[in-house]
Amino acid sequence: MHPGRRRWLLQLGAQLGAFGVAGSGVAPATAAGPAPPSAQALATDVWPGRVLRFPEDHGAHLGSRTEWWYATGWMGTEAAPTHGFQITFFRSRTGLAANNTSRFAARHLLFAHAAVTALAPTAHGHSQRLVRWNGSPGAATGHAAVGRGEVQMAGGEAGEGRAGGWRMHDDGQAWRVQAAGDGLAMDVALTRTQPLLLQGDAGFSRKGPEVRHASHYYSEPQLAVSGSLRLAGREVRSTGRAWMDHEWSEEILADGAIGWDWIGMNLFDGSALTAFELRRADGSALWAGGSFRAGGAVAAAGGPARIFAADEVRFTPGRLWRSPSTGARYPVEWQVQSPGGVFRVRALADAQELDSRATSGTVYWEGLSELLNAQGQRVGLGYLEMTGYASALRI
Repeated sequence: MHPGRRRWLLQLGAQLGAFGVAGSGVAPATAAGPAPPSAQALATDVWPGRVLRFPEDHGAHLGSRTEWWYATGWMGTEAAPTHGFQITFFRSRTGLAANNTSRFAARHLLFAHAAVTALAPTAHGHSQRLVRWNGSPGAATGHAAVGRGEVQMAGGEAGEGRAGGWRMHDDGQAWRVQAAGDGLAMDVALTRTQPLLLQGDAGFSRKGPEVRHASHYYSEPQLAVSGSLRLAGREVRSTGRAWMDHEWSEEILADGAIGWDWIGMNLFDGSALTAFELRRADGSALWAGGSFRAGGAVAAAGGPARIFAADEVRFTPGRLWRSPSTGARYPVEWQVQSPGGVFRVRALADAQELDSRATSGTVYWEGLSELLNAQGQRVGLGYLEMTGYASALRI
């Protein structure tokens, strides 16, 4: 999103009927978390009190039903950004073939979305991929693989990325992101400048009134961007800033939730703001949350973030934009109130909708936006995500 950008998985039973798809410190790699609280929890990778360990938890969590790795960013300057980009790799456990020993068994579906936005002149393009994976680390089924700190999929344009594929790889200092297809391409390095940020209660992020509606969720804000983007034959090489989310869950949408609104904003003073709201069909908030971590010495030391309670966050919609493709109406301006401050969020381009019905079965809006303070000054840039406006999500 998350809420944990991000991950939705999502009408796959209807679309792919054959599958029936159903802010504290980080523990060192040697730390051992508490045992799951029940026998039922032994089948999942999500439970309260689980200690996140790195670099292990950068990798896949095959005991969870849904997982995504999500990166957004911009290029240019703070005063004049020129481009935005988004790439998300999703994993969905199919629930089938559990006893099938064939290396070709589709135990998981992997799909990916990529988008590039240009601001002058305004243009937006997106691409998507869907493959099956057998769940074996380092082994490919349908030309996909998920390993420790790496997700990769075949299916790009010749000469782009890794053998024409899509890839997100953690080398310990940076995430390297590559993708190409459908008129766009990206090849960027996202270098860490701050310690990662655990969302919720030490990385256990509630998404509803019941504990089972939760995910493990961490963010890597203030990533330094360098590399290239291409859209409609025009290429730019530049620098900028990015945000990385990784989230995994067993069940994330509470009964009555049809979608969410989410922001991940890198402030120019080094601070990081996350806020999200899960909505009912009537537009009212079912649950909310987020965090704020100050910049400067606090962020440099991996200091604690202010974690928001569900009743401390409020999204108030402003100007609406109607998609000519789907007819969905999206608020492209918001007022967001939280303990981190009261801000205005404004899209830098209205037409940033992604029609991903060919893979995830959903339509959503994901776009480069600015963060404005009470005086109307731009104090940050990041991404706004809105789901459930074209139709209710099914996860």
